[in-house]
Amino acid sequence: MATVAELKAVLKDTLEKRGVLGHLKARIRAEVFSALDDESEPRPPLSHENLIINELIREYLEFNKYKYTASVLISESGQPVVPLDRPFLIRELNAFEESKDDTI
Repeated sequence: MATVAELKAVLKDTLEKRGVLGHLKARIRAEVFSALDDESEPRPPLSHENLIINELIREYLEFNKYKYTASVLISESGQPVVPLDRPFLIRELNAFEESKDDTI
């Protein structure tokens, strides 16, 4: 019969192979940061430049499916919950978007 330690090891290996363990750890970290966030402490004003930079970071995080990291960024930075309009970002960055694959 397997010991508790062996069962824990097998369970941990199985969760790691399925990618669930990392997901759970990220979710727990995001929830801890959310719980520790002190709403009574005012945030410094978000400058226009930081708003744009944070939005680019959020787009990168969401593109790579780092949704819990993105949620921590939004809560800590004071970034608007609703993402900025992509055409607005393109204008602000003086960039262009290739029409065939929607990349900047």
